Amino acid sequence: MEFLTTAFYFIVTIGILVLVHELGHFATAKFFGMRVDRFSIGFPPRAFGKQIGETDYCISWIPIGGYVKIAGMIDESFDTDFVNREPQPWEFRAKPIWQRMIVLSGGVIMNVLLAVAIFWGIIYTSGKSVWPTTEIGYVTEQSPAQTAGLQRGDRILSINETPIRYWDEIESAIYVNEMGKDLVFRIEREGSVLTLSVPRSIIPPVNEARFGILPHGVVPVIASVQEGKPAAEAGLQAGDILTAVNGEPVDFYTLPQRIKRFAGTPVAISWRRDSVTMEARLIPTSEGLIGIAFNPRYEGPVDRRMFSFFGALGEALIDSKNAVGAFLQNIYAIIAGRVSFSESVGGPVRIAQIATRSAQAGLASFLTVMAWLSLTLALLNILPFPALDGGHLMFLAYEGIFRREIPARVKIVLQQAGFALLLVFMAFVVYNDIVNF
Repeated sequence: MEFLTTAFYFIVTIGILVLVHELGHFATAKFFGMRVDRFSIGFPPRAFGKQIGETDYCISWIPIGGYVKIAGMIDESFDTDFVNREPQPWEFRAKPIWQRMIVLSGGVIMNVLLAVAIFWGIIYTSGKSVWPTTEIGYVTEQSPAQTAGLQRGDRILSINETPIRYWDEIESAIYVNEMGKDLVFRIEREGSVLTLSVPRSIIPPVNEARFGILPHGVVPVIASVQEGKPAAEAGLQAGDILTAVNGEPVDFYTLPQRIKRFAGTPVAISWRRDSVTMEARLIPTSEGLIGIAFNPRYEGPVDRRMFSFFGALGEALIDSKNAVGAFLQNIYAIIAGRVSFSESVGGPVRIAQIATRSAQAGLASFLTVMAWLSLTLALLNILPFPALDGGHLMFLAYEGIFRREIPARVKIVLQQAGFALLLVFMAFVVYNDIVNF
């Protein structure tokens, strides 16, 4: 069942992104009077479809994208039957270069517009929420944060000289803005300002583990209760928030130590279920355990900003710009050898995992991930590589500058080589996904 759920969200996510991308090519081609012979989700060979008018709408076997076959264009189908004929008015090659460039850019433009539209809709309907705290409430044992010397109660002032005002900015600095770099934390501890250095080598990739700090204001929420253990017998349930032990308030950090103090001794446990406060007495085991697993939930102050219709658009454009910047920084970090290529590149399996987790977290989370993936797809497609939109644009740029067309056989060879390299790359990322599954 879990496999089917994951497969479903993968198909939905990739299907929407590819459909939107190819619609960009299709719509611009039709707008400029070009004949579209095929609209395909997936690369050849063709699996099944339906002919409607002059266009064959189909699904193809190789699931690494899609393509729109425009008459008079050498593309993923490697069709060259038209080369020895006179250009026809409805053919791609008969149109001005600027029109052809718009058609080739249509998919990228649509993916960017989709991302902006998603960010815009989320921000307009839900606003933006930030946690106005930089105080550390919990440091995970044996984590990079503990190794670096960060402690509970520290207030983070800056990271790599960039001021920190909200907790969200800490995560962004560690995993996005300063990706691949060593970190220098400037903190306030008991009235003194200290500087701590954190080498990048001890920070795990974001998809494997976290840096190891949680904000002040995080409460312990029960994730599961073991049958037959003290907590189950006392009536505790998953979703309850533990608030006090023997009348003393507890948080995510203090709860385990507080319970262990009463190992083998009756103790009063208080918790909150929805808006109701409940209490029961139980006896922890000799190891100081009551049979629960708990997760953190932030319940500190939250600043929520709402935006007007056009104000939300401005914020959406900023978020899109930041997402593009994060992608480019990641590419640079890979090229510079600061981060592992295998750890930074994800394929279908990883995309399916991310899509499933985000969907389980809610519609807004799922749409946000889709927006990021849409921008990623746009940026990858615009790279000047044969078989990608950027490769076709590169050919057109050459023809526009030198006023002569690249021979069809050269385009075919470059397209075939690029397509073969894409297949090799796809095989690598799938293998990498499976190895790290």
